[in-house]
Amino acid sequence: MSPVRHHRSRRLTAAITAALAVTAGTLAAAPAALATTTVVSAPAAAAEVIPFPLGSEIVSAGATGFLTRNTAGEYRWTRLADGTSTVVASQAPVLAGASDVLVTTTGDRVLRVQDMATGAAPADIDLKALADGTHTAFGAVGTTVLTSVTTPAGAVELHLVGSAADGPVSNRPVTGLPAGAGSFTLASAAPGTALVGFRADGKSRFAVIDLATNAATETYENPHPSALSPLAAVSATHVAWVESQSTGNYETVVVTDRTTGAVQRFAAQYSKGVRIGLTGSWLVHGTYRNGQSAFEAKSLATDPAKQVLAHATSLATAPDGTLLVRGGSLTEGEGEGLYRVAADTDGGIIRQLVARTGEPTEVVMKGHNIPQVLDLDKNQGVVPFTIDVSRAASVDLRLNPGSSPVCGDYWMSAWSGSGSTAGPGSVTMTWDGSYAYPDGGDFSYGPAENGTWTWCVTMHPADGVGPSVEKMGTFTVAHKPHPHDYSDNGSPDPLIVDGAGALQSLDADYDPSSGRAGFYGSRQAVRGTGWNIYDRFTVPGNLGGNAEPDVVTRDRSGGLWLYPSSGTSAQLGSRKKIGTNWGVYDKINGTADMTGDGKPDLLATDKSGNLWLYPGTGNIDAPLGDRRKIGGGWGVYNQIAATGNIAGAPAGDLVARDAAGVLWLYLGKGDGTFASRVRIGGGWNEYTRFIALGDVTRDGRGDLLVSYPNAEVWGGESGYVYESTGDWRTPFKPRREAYTPGSRGDVAVF
Repeated sequence: MSPVRHHRSRRLTAAITAALAVTAGTLAAAPAALATTTVVSAPAAAAEVIPFPLGSEIVSAGATGFLTRNTAGEYRWTRLADGTSTVVASQAPVLAGASDVLVTTTGDRVLRVQDMATGAAPADIDLKALADGTHTAFGAVGTTVLTSVTTPAGAVELHLVGSAADGPVSNRPVTGLPAGAGSFTLASAAPGTALVGFRADGKSRFAVIDLATNAATETYENPHPSALSPLAAVSATHVAWVESQSTGNYETVVVTDRTTGAVQRFAAQYSKGVRIGLTGSWLVHGTYRNGQSAFEAKSLATDPAKQVLAHATSLATAPDGTLLVRGGSLTEGEGEGLYRVAADTDGGIIRQLVARTGEPTEVVMKGHNIPQVLDLDKNQGVVPFTIDVSRAASVDLRLNPGSSPVCGDYWMSAWSGSGSTAGPGSVTMTWDGSYAYPDGGDFSYGPAENGTWTWCVTMHPADGVGPSVEKMGTFTVAHKPHPHDYSDNGSPDPLIVDGAGALQSLDADYDPSSGRAGFYGSRQAVRGTGWNIYDRFTVPGNLGGNAEPDVVTRDRSGGLWLYPSSGTSAQLGSRKKIGTNWGVYDKINGTADMTGDGKPDLLATDKSGNLWLYPGTGNIDAPLGDRRKIGGGWGVYNQIAATGNIAGAPAGDLVARDAAGVLWLYLGKGDGTFASRVRIGGGWNEYTRFIALGDVTRDGRGDLLVSYPNAEVWGGESGYVYESTGDWRTPFKPRREAYTPGSRGDVAVF
């Protein structure tokens, strides 16, 4: 042993001894969720805590170092003195137990025995040279290799094989095993002792092997071996193993006194594989308490149990009888790593952090992609939220409008998503930009409104290690203004004047995953009653200069009225008269910008078939400029809809249906005029209403809704949505069924 390594070993031993003395009999209060006391952590100087190899489990422990194996099958020896680690094998197993000696494979059943503490010349053992049968190595304790031997006669024996450097190979059969023993495994080891699992007479058994006398000094039967927890433990005074229970969601740890034969049983309440170990008069094992994982110590003489760690995934017995446990602590500053668990001279037990991975034990949200501002006008309002977690967990994400100081439960959330990971990684949940309260009711679903939203992430550790963890934050939904949006949520809202003269609005609801559009929300009052005095209605956009759209109506005496947006969602300001003698017009259509000045305009066809353009001014007191004639012959059409830009032209477009049911497209040029009409379909005379709401399908282009009264659905009219393509040659995609707004008794839908 080098002087540096020797000095470090003495410091570590001194630290443990001092900690044992300081903390003997002293217990800290456990968290309320665990009905147990907690083992006090022995302090360790920062310089004495070395790195633990990431993604690895401990295989064996010596006086000067420990052996680990990672998920790729790489074995690594790490020195306790300074944390230096060396790869000793990859893929091929390394045999070791309670010692600094490692046994590696260098060829076909050729073993190399090497002392990692002294650095002495290794000794090689060629198992093929042993003439008494075929030897297969399955374990090692120090320089002793345990082999399962198939004799030339076909019998199976347990042998102990050893060699010193440049010395002869020893080959000793183990005595004292029952006839027919086979299927040997090394279950646990202590200096000079091996606990071997084997099968005999169809039963699972354990034998304590004295390596000095090559004899099985004790045998034990395990009538209900656990497939999840094949490991066992041995100490100078006890042996322990895990039995599977036929009922209940737990396993039992059985501990037998090697001197008296007295048996104790402890319910582990654990179903994922119980890690067990023995140190002094203490049993340590994994368990569950109140839904959380725990790794606890149970005195074989007194109660109660004491929580050692939050969890453990592997452990090994060191030559001094202490345990090195790969696990994690929820104590601040500790986390995941390797802990030494030791019994003290006064009957207590402590733990000390020996090596750390730098990872937290509790589940941690390592990152997320939730931005501060969400533009739901992009990607049809679909937003993938990705949550990065530090360990296997199920993840719930809940969204609620407004700024909330606490996370709401599922039944109070406007939207929720969930997912899980099998280990450290990411969970992605996709929001479609809408809300739907699970308890239903009026206004319980629809597109997300502009403003502040609260997000809440709850991470539930899959293995029960530590409590569930919540993280919260806010983001802002920011739709740009839309020309037919009265609810400030980016979706167009059709307006309805019902048979009683009440003006109401619905909210367009589009599901990007299915491509279905509809208007399922309850009607919301916009501006009271009395609207049946008007015979023409249109939504031109923001004629008055506000962000929200206005409403223009004509009364039966030919007066034209503007209801300006009030800047408040779903409300209109007091009406203003903006024209007279509009009774000469048969059709009035609000449009997008036709003239290229950024302001919406108004179109009207008179009873002679002339088409007139009224340019918008943006001035609320005089919102329309002087009219100018831009076409004739429009009297052949019985339906005209100002769809906005549906075919890629610079300005808003029109579609018009003639008496024969032919649909024509007029592309806006951007100067207040239209290109020559293009025939885009026939058979459109089956529809009773044409409703140009703007962008229903969230792709940035205007769409066309049509309805017919032949098949009523929920009191409304069945119909279709024609989604625009942006291509003037085929401006609409094939129709899709939609539950269009309005019913037979309504005065108008616009």
